Amino acid sequence: MSEGPETAGRGAGVRVRPAYPRDLTTLVEFNRAMAHETEDRALDPAVVTAGVQSVLDDPGRGSYFVAERDGRVVGGLLLTFEWSDWRNGVFWWIQSVYVRPGDRGGGVFRALYDHVRTKARVTPGACGLRLYVERGNAHARRVYAAVGMVESAYRLYEVDFVLGSAGGLG
Repeated sequence: MSEGPETAGRGAGVRVRPAYPRDLTTLVEFNRAMAHETEDRALDPAVVTAGVQSVLDDPGRGSYFVAERDGRVVGGLLLTFEWSDWRNGVFWWIQSVYVRPGDRGGGVFRALYDHVRTKARVTPGACGLRLYVERGNAHARRVYAAVGMVESAYRLYEVDFVLGSAGGLG
């Protein structure tokens, strides 16, 4: 992704920008920390590095955004896209959300969310935002509700060929 303009977020002193190749190590760190915190999973650094690099190399896979405060990356998220035939539009999926522990509660997620929401609202064909959250992560659920997101009527089912799933087909 080419370097582009930064935009001010609602969080005090938080600026949101597209992730650049130089953010690779930080994004890998964020993904590994989030998996450990939310699911007690230790992700393979080589696999996560290749996965993040794939997004940075191919915007068709998604887009990372990072939040900075005082020149330091303090949070980030990944956007991916899902076609909805019911809506004839694209849902923007917010994934891999992470805010450094010392920066939580300081408007970092709000700034990231506002940035993405604003972009989606002015992008033709974008029909909404979605995300999934670990069911036991009550704090994250409260944060998402506070920005105006509502729990959907859908439940997520999966068969995970990489990390494994309860279905035993992993």
